[in-house]
Amino acid sequence: MGSRLQVRAVRLKALLWLPVAVVVAMALFELTMEPTPSERTQLALIFGALMVVAAGAVFFLPRWSERMRSLRFAVIAVGMTSFLIVAATAIVAAQQMFFSTHDLQLLLVVLGFGLVASFGFAYAVSRPITADLRRIAELAQRVAGGDFSTPSSVIRADEVGDLANAFDAMARDLRKAEERRGADDAARREFLTAVGHDLRSPLGSLQAAVEALQDGVAPDPERYLRSMERDIDALHRLVDDVFLLARLEAGSVDLELQPVDVTEIADEAIEVLRPTAQRLAINVVLDAPGSITTATAPEALGRVMRNLIDNAIRHSASQVTVSISTEDQLRVRVMDDGKGFPPDFVERAFDSFTRADSARTRDGSGTGLGLAIARRFIDALGGSIHAAPGPGGVVEFNLPRS
Repeated sequence: MGSRLQVRAVRLKALLWLPVAVVVAMALFELTMEPTPSERTQLALIFGALMVVAAGAVFFLPRWSERMRSLRFAVIAVGMTSFLIVAATAIVAAQQMFFSTHDLQLLLVVLGFGLVASFGFAYAVSRPITADLRRIAELAQRVAGGDFSTPSSVIRADEVGDLANAFDAMARDLRKAEERRGADDAARREFLTAVGHDLRSPLGSLQAAVEALQDGVAPDPERYLRSMERDIDALHRLVDDVFLLARLEAGSVDLELQPVDVTEIADEAIEVLRPTAQRLAINVVLDAPGSITTATAPEALGRVMRNLIDNAIRHSASQVTVSISTEDQLRVRVMDDGKGFPPDFVERAFDSFTRADSARTRDGSGTGLGLAIARRFIDALGGSIHAAPGPGGVVEFNLPRS
């Protein structure tokens, strides 16, 4: 519907130019020829008839050109029609001015040359346009077939060039989207594989313990029950972490900012993890210049602190240091004295289910999601987080102060 209205508007503008052209022609005739009243009448009738013919061309040529199989024929038809209208005007005017037969024949020869020249000119102009449009059509077929790598190679400054540039940009966007989709599919497969692997280990241990208890071959049932409790706890933590990570990636976690004491949150995280640190004989030290208050989401910051400190405890040799400082931003650094991150692992340390080396952990536990969850929380809070290679593991995050 909108395209039809646009076509009608174009036709109306073209029709408005016809009386303007007649008025200009009559004015030039008056200034140059000083016609008599009868000549004025004759010329007005001639221009009126030609205006009717031109109006018919304005209405019917677009509809006729839409049915043509090639734009080239439409351009040639429009050019030839315009020339014929001009030629008819010249011939009628010559007859009214009583040209001699010789002069009229000469005029016809000149007009014939102009007709051929107009045809050649219209053909020459339309050919590169149609060639470029065919190239864009071929590109559209390739894009429909999944080939996003071939550019149109159309270099023009007109609307056809704009169309080609828009099509090239669309193909680039589709190629990037396809690459992202491929990467997402690969990441999803790796994620599901990792989840299955991490579920299989505690489930297998639970199954073995249950069978041993059922068969009465467990030498120490209490030890088996404690082992089952640890496996169940590991499953709970894995499921909770996967669910939280999914919510973070979907953007469905609401973070309410409020003034909080960052030092207090860090101290609470250390106290929560102190039993684990004591079991692994790790000393956890908090290095902070006192109370530091900033506006942030306390639950999110607390989860980040616990994840980073827990990760450091499990990879430390003897001590973990949590350092808090403030400059333009809030900076929190968690350091351990273990082997540290391998240089080739730093870039993917915050990916899901990544572990640099299972031998680095003191107890082999952990879901492999702690750093991934921490990064997504920090991103949601408008901060940045990064890891540094060894010796000693270092993870640092920065948050804006307000």
